[in-house]
Amino acid sequence: MTEDRPVRLHHTDEGPRDAPVLVLSGSLGSTLEMWRPQVAPLTERFRVIRVDHRGHGGSPVPPGPYRVADLAGDVIALLDDLGLEQVAWCGLSLGGMVGMYLGSEAPERITSLTLCCTSSHFPDSSVWAERIKAVADGGTAPIAPTVVSRWFTPDWAAEHPDVVAEAAAMVAGTSDEGYLASCQALEVWDHRDRLPAISAPTLVIAGSADLSTPVEPHARTIADGIPGARLEVLEGAHLATIERADEATALIAEHAGR
Repeated sequence: MTEDRPVRLHHTDEGPRDAPVLVLSGSLGSTLEMWRPQVAPLTERFRVIRVDHRGHGGSPVPPGPYRVADLAGDVIALLDDLGLEQVAWCGLSLGGMVGMYLGSEAPERITSLTLCCTSSHFPDSSVWAERIKAVADGGTAPIAPTVVSRWFTPDWAAEHPDVVAEAAAMVAGTSDEGYLASCQALEVWDHRDRLPAISAPTLVIAGSADLSTPVEPHARTIADGIPGARLEVLEGAHLATIERADEATALIAEHAGR
């Protein structure tokens, strides 16, 4: 599946042991704490596993560059370690890309996909080249405020300064090497040709004010490319799972519980 050796992902494993398994996988520069609003309601119905990507949070930081295939290989290794043959997948941004890769390249492991505020391709890769240079020059701390300014709508951010501060601390606390190597994965990411190979029931959740992966063309391309996929648009920015937590959690639970 990937030429790179998998790493042992830091993860949490909560909820009833006999419940259906739902994996939550987050954005570039986040940790598994970004899913905190979802934990209590989802663990009523699911065994919920939250993961930190390689280079993020408590997971190891192998040398870069990374590819989405590498991140997906890490997940397969984790599922094997936990003895889990199949899981429902919910990923936001980078986590959604890992989900798309698993959906097409390891379909036997995925029962359903929820893809939040994500992309199958970035037409302008210069965004990532600039981000890579910025992190190489100064690390993650200087870019954190700018990155997080795109995660929430301005009005919501003004009303929730504690959430914004926590999000900025997540980005600033991400390994410089891990963040940069993950940007290199996004710089070359293009899964458009593999979307028709995804057979798992797929829900695409987008944010109406998402500047990072706007509905047009990002969410629309995914929803049109995956057979039978359904698109739901929430009033929010890139971390719509936080900004519109109740609505997003209800959609995730409904889709994963089918």
